[in-house]
Amino acid sequence: MKSCSNTVSKTVPKNEWHPASWQSREALQQASYPDTAELDRVVADLSRLPPITTSWEIDDLKAHIASAQRGEAFVLQGGDCAETFDECTSENIVAKLKILLQMSLVMIYGLKKPVIRVGRMAGQYAKPRSANTETRDGVTLPSFRGDLINHRGFTADERIPDPQLILRAYERSALTLNFVRSLIDGGFADLHHPEYWDLDWVSHSPAAAEYHTIVSSISDSLDFLETVSGRQFHRTQRADIYASHEGLHLHYEQAQTRFLDRRERWYNLTTHFPWIGMRTAQLDGAHIEYFRGIANPVGVKIGPGMTTQWLQGIIAALNPNNELGRLTLIHRFGAKSVEEHLPDMIRAVKEVGSPVLWVCDPMHGNTETTSDGTKTRRFENIVAELESSFKVHAAMGSHLGGVHLELTGENVTECTGGARGLTDADLARAYKSTVDPRLNYEQAMEIAMRIAGLNTGQ
Repeated sequence: MKSCSNTVSKTVPKNEWHPASWQSREALQQASYPDTAELDRVVADLSRLPPITTSWEIDDLKAHIASAQRGEAFVLQGGDCAETFDECTSENIVAKLKILLQMSLVMIYGLKKPVIRVGRMAGQYAKPRSANTETRDGVTLPSFRGDLINHRGFTADERIPDPQLILRAYERSALTLNFVRSLIDGGFADLHHPEYWDLDWVSHSPAAAEYHTIVSSISDSLDFLETVSGRQFHRTQRADIYASHEGLHLHYEQAQTRFLDRRERWYNLTTHFPWIGMRTAQLDGAHIEYFRGIANPVGVKIGPGMTTQWLQGIIAALNPNNELGRLTLIHRFGAKSVEEHLPDMIRAVKEVGSPVLWVCDPMHGNTETTSDGTKTRRFENIVAELESSFKVHAAMGSHLGGVHLELTGENVTECTGGARGLTDADLARAYKSTVDPRLNYEQAMEIAMRIAGLNTGQ
């Protein structure tokens, strides 16, 4: 890959970190821009634009993650597999907020602890691909890598990486997060009014009655406590939503990474919580190099193929000072493999004594393809991996403190199973994802209700 030529020397010492020091390392899953001068100009422009997030929001999330590491809270991370520019609309953003709020309400009720809401939103515009090219009818073109990089249309012009899309992704990310902030500040997330969050499913889902019972119980409890105390509880009137995305496109991440004198640290201000996919988690690679220098809480996906030595090397690189709230490990082994591989990972972390937050991603290890070539995930496999993960952590004396889901507030048919028993034949009815299959709002709520009852005894 060709990188910006005017931002960093290629002789950066190993221990000297700069937002562009990653360019001295091998960077996997990066787009090959034919016009590197234009890429340089875009990165320079983006570096001068206002940040999307703030350092105090990032530090607040880190403190919340630290509480989840101690077992005092639970993390719900969810959203689209890949955001698209076309779907950056108020309706879609509101639907995502509604499903996260509904799920968290159920989980708070069942787990009896705070739930930290982290959306896969406001920046999830780039995706890793298994191949650099795609072939259709004998024509081979670069793979579609997300709206931040190129276009999904299958023509040569559309598949050329375009630096201007980096700015478009920044703009839509900022619009999304600012709209979310406005909704929350306006009382949209007030626990006194969960009726604001109603989606169509509550009128016809088999789980509707149980959900309304939970809502009524929480509302009645709040009314009682506030009547007895004579005051309102401020924390129930605001439910913060934090943003996250895979920190894949390193020029984008670099451009909004800033040193804050008052905090004496570098922050990635494109998001609150960036994570590294396992495809780009090489110890000597560019992504680990970039992530080691930022103050944000960070995550790393771990799955089959991850060795204990590799994992311990990641921990040493990303959290050498054993900082609370700094590192989240998101495991994604698949329902058939989690009980075989997860115990070794837990033992490896215990050996180094580093504080981590364990989060289960039951989606990515359970992706399969139907007979007609459609990617899907079976609801029963998603549930099975979650159940096994809770059991393994409990047996190992560890703690599963969160879940990472690809989901949508829309009535899509991308994953089979669930209360409605969706089959392969149903997938074509409303399959909208451009990359990976997501849980629809009803399936996502079923997961939340199962989690609310899974964690007993931990």
